[in-house]
Amino acid sequence: MTIVGWRPGRGHSHPRRAVRRRGGGGREYGDALRGKVVVDITNPVAPDLQSFVVPDGGSGAQEIAKAAPDDAHVVKAFNTVFSHVLAAGPTEGRPLDVFIAGDDAHAKARVSAFVESLGLRPWDTWQLSMARALENVGLRELGLMKHSVKHTDFSLDVTLLD
Repeated sequence: MTIVGWRPGRGHSHPRRAVRRRGGGGREYGDALRGKVVVDITNPVAPDLQSFVVPDGGSGAQEIAKAAPDDAHVVKAFNTVFSHVLAAGPTEGRPLDVFIAGDDAHAKARVSAFVESLGLRPWDTWQLSMARALENVGLRELGLMKHSVKHTDFSLDVTLLD
């Protein structure tokens, strides 16, 4: 698996550039990503923390998929869990939830197995087109952080009712 990260203001003005070689004149990684599962952990949020830097209706994951080789399998995952919360692990005996989206069932199964190996709980949200909804969750978390919770020591989860 290959993990792709992207942040505005860090040399990438668009998620597609996250899969391009630095200093490579715009050449894509090509062979390095062929046949690989590419995990997109990004939230392509604009600096105003209120919008996205990708086309309306699209997602960073879909933009990365456009830039990746045709046989690479992009899976959106980990973008709804703050990194330090992820590093801290489960709380009160409850695993953290990781939402995933992708078009390839085998790729999602590999990512789910990886998530479980970390002691986390994967939730398949369906196709890669759902990545936009997951990115909206990330944006919502930033809104909570800024206006309500006032910190990032929280995570969103699924509670199954009996």
